[in-house]
Amino acid sequence: MIERIRERLRRRRYRPEVASSTATIKVVRAAGGVIAGPDGAVLLVHRPKYDDWTFPKGKNEPGESDEACAVREVEEETGLVCTLGEELTTVEYIDRKGRPKTVRYWIMTSDGAAVASNEVDEVRWVSPVQARSLLSYDRDREVLDAFLARTRR
Repeated sequence: MIERIRERLRRRRYRPEVASSTATIKVVRAAGGVIAGPDGAVLLVHRPKYDDWTFPKGKNEPGESDEACAVREVEEETGLVCTLGEELTTVEYIDRKGRPKTVRYWIMTSDGAAVASNEVDEVRWVSPVQARSLLSYDRDREVLDAFLARTRR
């Protein structure tokens, strides 16, 4: 993974000291969930800061496990206290600040009502077909595909 990240940094012409083989590259760790709702719906969140639609997720706090981060971030963004289910997938990319980022996702369930909060201004239950067109990033569509593969067995 580190070699792939270094290659991405080289291709994007970042400062040589960041991409050098002796530099330590700190990977931003994050986690989130795909919340399974009624009739096969999934919950998406809109973040006004980025004007995007995505699954709820966020960065790990120091010393926090990825599982605890996923549950905390989903609750912070949606108000839902969720049950952590099966792990779905891990997504790696370069974030908006040029840092390598790794996000782990889990299937989650909840009986509560979702409410936008924290960095989110809207939450929306949508069908998988609607989610595919509404999601802002291809990497989130890959997460959706992993969810569908696991839940339609």
